[in-house]
Amino acid sequence: MIKHKSGSLTFFTPDAVDNAAGQFFDTGISAGFPSPAEDFKEHRLSLDEELVKNKEATFYAKVSGQSMIGAGLDDNDLLVIDRSLEPSNNKIAVCFLDGEFTVKRLRVSKDEVWLQPENPNYPIIKITEDNNFLIWGIVTNVIKKV
Repeated sequence: MIKHKSGSLTFFTPDAVDNAAGQFFDTGISAGFPSPAEDFKEHRLSLDEELVKNKEATFYAKVSGQSMIGAGLDDNDLLVIDRSLEPSNNKIAVCFLDGEFTVKRLRVSKDEVWLQPENPNYPIIKITEDNNFLIWGIVTNVIKKV
């Protein structure tokens, strides 16, 4: 895996791994009453197949900071980012803003773009012509440690 640190995000480019699939149980895991073990059917599961739709355009990045905790993105979470997806209103995006990467929710109305954090302690950022701004990719999934 290739690692690159830039500002508040650490980016990872995934390496291809043949036959790298974990055990997958075909029925849901009950969060209520336990289900008998014989109800589970065992299959192999590849997280790449589940989480990555376009390998050439998909990257991983670790979150650094607390600005998106309301969206469930916590410090050190691993983001799955697809650069082939079209940015649109309300999507969570990784953006390059004035020399640094940031992850925020896109707010688009008429000819205006805003980057909205999901933590009231952080300001909403209005993008202007004076900003060096690029929407780098759309967050499709988050991987968390528990």
